[in-house]
Amino acid sequence: MANKYIYSLGKRKTASAQVKLFDGKGEDKVNGQSITEYVTRDDLFDTIYAPIKLSKLKDKVHFEITIAGSGVSAQAEAMRHGLSRALVSKDESLRTVLKAAGLLTRDARKVERKKPGLHKARKAIQWSKR
Repeated sequence: MANKYIYSLGKRKTASAQVKLFDGKGEDKVNGQSITEYVTRDDLFDTIYAPIKLSKLKDKVHFEITIAGSGVSAQAEAMRHGLSRALVSKDESLRTVLKAAGLLTRDARKVERKKPGLHKARKAIQWSKR
């Protein structure tokens, strides 16, 4: 395996994905496991591989990802974000395609904190005028 790689970081909610993008054909790994072992939901594969499919580099690159935090869906979106950023670092001409698809934008939405005096972040007790 080649030692040279492109590093990038992808985030979503509290998930953080450290992506190493290698040239050439190889096995895609997540946290030391094969991606098919780590990701069990089929719909998440489309999410993760979206930037690679858009850039038409299916068999030309492979990656190793270290991911932590959040749930499976947010982790998949963090991986997608990291892969998109790594592909742009590799080839700047891919920026227009990936940006148009919205893959380079960091989704900053997080869970809002609970406020004192309320049941949840915004849910208050029922108010009665009389």
